Amino acid sequence: MNGAEALIRTLLSAGVNTCFTNPGTSEMHFVAALDNVPEMRAVLALFEGVATGAADGHARMTGVPSATLLHLGPGLGNGLANLHNARRAKVPIVNVVGDHATYHTKYDAQLQSDIETVARNVSAWVRTSQSTQELTADAVQAVAAAVGPPGHVATLILPADVSWGEGAEPASPPAPPAPSKASSEVLEVVVQALRGGERSALLLGGRAMREHPLMAAGRIAAETGVKLLGETFPTRLERGAGLPPVEGLAYIPELASVQLKGLKHLILVDARAPVSFFAYPGKKSYLVPDGCEVHELAAPDDDVTGSLEALVEILGARARQPMVRQPSRPERPTGDLTAEKACQAIGALLPERAIISDEAVTSGQTLAGMTAGAPRHDLLTITGGAIGQGLPVATGAAIACPDRPVLALEGEGSAMYTIQSLWTMAREQLDVTVVIFNNRSYAILNMELERVGARAGGDRAKAQLDLGRPDLGFVQIAQGFGVPAIRAESAEQFSTQFERALAEPGPHLIEAPVPSILPAWQLRAMPHALRAIDALPRPVAAALKRRLYP
Repeated sequence: MNGAEALIRTLLSAGVNTCFTNPGTSEMHFVAALDNVPEMRAVLALFEGVATGAADGHARMTGVPSATLLHLGPGLGNGLANLHNARRAKVPIVNVVGDHATYHTKYDAQLQSDIETVARNVSAWVRTSQSTQELTADAVQAVAAAVGPPGHVATLILPADVSWGEGAEPASPPAPPAPSKASSEVLEVVVQALRGGERSALLLGGRAMREHPLMAAGRIAAETGVKLLGETFPTRLERGAGLPPVEGLAYIPELASVQLKGLKHLILVDARAPVSFFAYPGKKSYLVPDGCEVHELAAPDDDVTGSLEALVEILGARARQPMVRQPSRPERPTGDLTAEKACQAIGALLPERAIISDEAVTSGQTLAGMTAGAPRHDLLTITGGAIGQGLPVATGAAIACPDRPVLALEGEGSAMYTIQSLWTMAREQLDVTVVIFNNRSYAILNMELERVGARAGGDRAKAQLDLGRPDLGFVQIAQGFGVPAIRAESAEQFSTQFERALAEPGPHLIEAPVPSILPAWQLRAMPHALRAIDALPRPVAAALKRRLYP
């Protein structure tokens, strides 16, 4: 058996049964071996960023590693942005990156590069396999590194001669180690913080955003009154009717500071202490309020659910019924189409067990409120901030969960980074409904231009954030990739088209031309609005915050 086939069989024995590929010459023996191992599903992507993002989405939904097959250093480089997002999401991925034959590297051929250095930017484990006989042992270690917990990106570099060499044998991975629960000392400190009568919050992230840990956190909140906060961009959040509400921490640091103000204890559950995404002149980067003590109940490598359940037991909260979302939906919208009305239609029509890959950026600001009481669904977000994630993640999620409807919400700018995802959706006939919010600008950057204090307002500066001249025609683009597409011109049309897309199998795209929801006067007024919220009586301010962060 050659190395490539033994590698594939080793990955399968470890539960890695899907590989997202964009191969080249050095990977041809891996490609050929797929005929001998039909259990490995291979999904072709037209761009490496689609392959890596799809592996991320697939792993988020299955909880087991996904694989990629990439071509040399440039191929890995093309996939780095979504591997960065996957690293931040703590999902398990095994990259198989082809390389020149070991004896060929000394000639410094045109595609020769230092792949290990490229890989280390996003990988917790990197190795170049040196022989066919060592390959499967290396693969076992790659999978073990990827599984964690927490999940990691592991990169196995596969020289061509190691791949085609004979004499390899598949290997079986060891059972992953069991993560540990919070120690009695940690639990005692957290109980004292919760019972001390001071304002406190649980900040949930990572694996704490799933049903069982959420219900445990809800019981703790019902017993102690602790506030439940969630990461700004969760890896996978289960939400909707029947689950405890979690107040997502705002992206804008001034708003996040309003949410955190007055806390004396912040308890981290598979989450990091909050910091602003960027530095802003004259503003704090570390968002934990002065005088607030930070405690870590469960680190990313801990047993998150077990730690929360242990806290429930110590608090005597087992019999407590957590507050949960009641079923509710907004009415179908009417009139001119706006981003808010599109989100309203999504809330009105969202099907049971949907998976939402959300990269709507500014256009999706009201999505959380509009879908809060919708049927149970999963939300996947842009964990690392590198745009171009939404469409590939939806692709991977749809392959992982073929019995569930998948919705990809995209801004038009971020969509263009990995628009090739549409071709893979059509080729695999994935049940994905894509909504492109088209406001013809990088609206988020218009906001940031104001917030960083850059003195720019002229035509040359504005042109760098404008996506018109010419306008992007997503209906034509999608049709060129083989995806049925239509443009909505009103709120009624959007609702009708969205409902039809959900009812029909296979991929569909709806282009939603919407005005920007962040005009400059709103951005300039934002600091004043924040001060005004903060100055309101506490019940009024709390109600307004609930509306902003449902």
